[in-house]
Amino acid sequence: MGQKGSSGLFRAVSAFGVVGFVRFLEGYYIVLITKRRKMADIGGHAIYKIEDTNMIYIPNDSVRITHPDEARYLRIFQNVDLSSNFYFSYSYDLSHSLQYNLTVLRMPLEMLKSETTQTRPESFDIFEDEGLITQGGSGVFGICGEPYMKYVWNGELLAIIKDTVHRDWLLYIIHGFCGQSKLLIYGRPVYVTLIARRSSKFAGTRFLKRGANCEGDVANEVETEQILCDASVMSFTAGSYSSYVQVRGSVPLYWSQDISTMMPKPPITLDQADPFAHVAALHFDQMLQRFGSPIIILNLVKEREKRKHERILSEELVAAVTYLNQFLPPEHTIIYIPWDMAKYTKSKLCNVLDRLNVIAESVVKKTGFFVNRPDSYCNVLRPDEKWNELGGFVIPTGRLQTGVLRTNCVDCLDRTNTAQFMVGKCALAYQLYSLGLIDKPNLQFDTDAVRLFEELYEDHGDTLSLQYGGSQLVHRVKTYRKIAPWTQHSKDIMQTLSRYYSNAFSDADRQDSINLFLGVFHPTEGKPHLWELPTDFYLHHKNTMRLLPTTRSYTYWWTPEIIKHLPLPYDEVICAENLKKLIVKKFHKHEEEIDIHNEFFRPYELSSFDDTFCLAMTSSARDFMPKTIGIDPSPFTVRKPDETGKSVLGNKSNREEAVLQRKTAASAPPPPSEEAVSSSSEDDSGTDREDEGSVSQRSTPVKMTDAGDSAKVTENVVQPMKEVYGINLFDGLSEEDLSIYSRFVQLGQSQHQQDKSSQQLCSRCPDGVIKL
Repeated sequence: MGQKGSSGLFRAVSAFGVVGFVRFLEGYYIVLITKRRKMADIGGHAIYKIEDTNMIYIPNDSVRITHPDEARYLRIFQNVDLSSNFYFSYSYDLSHSLQYNLTVLRMPLEMLKSETTQTRPESFDIFEDEGLITQGGSGVFGICGEPYMKYVWNGELLAIIKDTVHRDWLLYIIHGFCGQSKLLIYGRPVYVTLIARRSSKFAGTRFLKRGANCEGDVANEVETEQILCDASVMSFTAGSYSSYVQVRGSVPLYWSQDISTMMPKPPITLDQADPFAHVAALHFDQMLQRFGSPIIILNLVKEREKRKHERILSEELVAAVTYLNQFLPPEHTIIYIPWDMAKYTKSKLCNVLDRLNVIAESVVKKTGFFVNRPDSYCNVLRPDEKWNELGGFVIPTGRLQTGVLRTNCVDCLDRTNTAQFMVGKCALAYQLYSLGLIDKPNLQFDTDAVRLFEELYEDHGDTLSLQYGGSQLVHRVKTYRKIAPWTQHSKDIMQTLSRYYSNAFSDADRQDSINLFLGVFHPTEGKPHLWELPTDFYLHHKNTMRLLPTTRSYTYWWTPEIIKHLPLPYDEVICAENLKKLIVKKFHKHEEEIDIHNEFFRPYELSSFDDTFCLAMTSSARDFMPKTIGIDPSPFTVRKPDETGKSVLGNKSNREEAVLQRKTAASAPPPPSEEAVSSSSEDDSGTDREDEGSVSQRSTPVKMTDAGDSAKVTENVVQPMKEVYGINLFDGLSEEDLSIYSRFVQLGQSQHQQDKSSQQLCSRCPDGVIKL
């Protein structure tokens, strides 16, 4: 009341959730989610992407004490774009894996009722006295767990209210990627979901955050989980679910690169001698606790170089793993697989993906995967010899994944994403086989299923690469298969330039924003401001500010309780320590958090089938299967090169909407080439896209030529290019495609001349994008 002279109550904003509260040098702000979009559905639980937020200053204007630096801190904080790849769910814990959520959170309630049963004392249901709760007054019981704070990005923003408000008000948000596609197997829907969780510990940009901090958290650590579910039964209790988890992260050593030299590849330096692998021990101790054993390291950095560069990291990592393995029990030792992927890519005799497939098979056999149903199909109906060699942990209700693959190159971007895709493809075959959907645990390239999965992984790789490196992927799966179209090379050059520009000019500002958002830096009156710090090194390395009270053993480097329960992950073991993190909640049977019917069919809303998420998501039958009559509709049939084109998605507006829906926005400003190219619109065969040129994502509309002008433009632009190159690059294209291509060339030339004349060939726009 009384805000700027007004009286009474008024609506400030309508919101879908509270991100948290933040304070700089004045009063508190509240950050609210004002727009959301559904991105995935897991067991009836909706996962949303934040589309827009609002920050509201809480104290009244009459008591506001202004500070000259408040506005600058506010601007730095808002530089973290919450509308770019931040996800939340009201009823599903996104910070944990599906295996955790379906095992720990579904243990018998009797184990917890005696100690931790809690009903809601703060319930304020106005119908409670009218007998509208379940018969006999008994509600529905469920178990709630604490989120895994390493992957929660708004933990610091919620810290001030965590102990004072009801837990239903706490909305935990993850950052990374979430995508879901539908695989239709003769009409039977199977949802393939990919969730990537970025670690909020030691988070930052490419060259400013390398290696590990003193607590064992590494830069660019991302946990990627692929979830497969039979969508014909959307229930955790009755449905069939499977998941596989793998991790990427920087090499766990004290190392960095000096970017002041303005070199594309700055030299790698080891900052601190660590003969007892202290920081690596802390990192692998965390991994044993969360994933169990075995921990498998796939190291893709270069082994042979004329000038020693990446090999410095390999040699140090080998020494660290060798030292740590001396003290672990032989059956739980860390497995180290070095493979110089760059060297094999240049070799004409070696197929990179075939070699990766061999590695993937051995990895999946060691770790196993999670599935929530017994193996009756695999063992009895369709036995396969590979199934008997599968690792993991077998329980009466299914299988558990024990251990994890940890992949890294220097940046953990391009090579790592391709390696993770190959391991994920191998695991997907086992998942489909375990659910009784294919005959043998094998998947081949050039099938609709693999193409759909590859598109998901490329979107996933592009998004993480933009967040960490400042550009999309440079080398993709098609690059390593050597089937990338000739146009891909120019795109790769643009992505490299965009990544270099971002690393050189905009990464420092983004790093400051991340430090402020995650609470690594707290503004304090009388102390240096964030922009006055020469480095943020001491913010991320707490041991530089104080002496640690205890020193860990150099030999018994693991937490004692963890080693007792291996190969199972300690976080999923039923023990007193873990039971403290769980509470029993009593629900009313009509609450939306547990009533799946209300999620899909809202009786108080006017809904349309066309807007339903499960109909709008990418589908293998609509988006990948060719429309040729007589083709086998199975998504596991290998298509010939001339059959692999994407089917037409309908008229222009529907196609544009579909492309935009699949396109993921990322936290870094998009590079120029991203606007004209959709990462999901390329064809496996390398042929040109069918009329995709008309779907332009440029900020300004492009006027295409009339039919009368097309012949003239084609003659002026395409014909000279044919003569220059001496090859028929343009044979097989329709007249319409030729006119569109010619028009783009002409537009590019005129734009180049215009920019050159105004001396703005490489000026920096307000939003940080290179203007070419």
